[in-house]
Amino acid sequence: QVQLVESGGGLVQPGGSLRLSCSASGTIFSIYGMGWYRQAPGKQRELVAANTIGGSTNYADSVKGRFTISRDNFKNTVFLQMNSLKPEDTAVYYCNAAIKTAAIGPHNEYWGQGTQVTVSS
Repeated sequence: QVQLVESGGGLVQPGGSLRLSCSASGTIFSIYGMGWYRQAPGKQRELVAANTIGGSTNYADSVKGRFTISRDNFKNTVFLQMNSLKPEDTAVYYCNAAIKTAAIGPHNEYWGQGTQVTVSS
């Protein structure tokens, strides 16, 4: 069993900052990629930022220059530092990870429960 547990969401004013954390626990052999998605009301879930074990990163155009993804591979944790937040960043943010639970077998995709981020004055 693998669990992803997120923390760090909340209410912040426009221009403010938040830092999200997501820790993976359980039977973990290796983690290939970890990232963040978000889903606003009435919209599809979209990629925000992703990071592979090799260190490559990918960001949505809407967050480039404002959000930074980082990982602590020893703690199986991924972070999302969000600066200069805008009302349009309001959404439920989900952690995502590709994890192998054994030496043999594929990486399977896991999701966290989501954490609400609200940007409003």
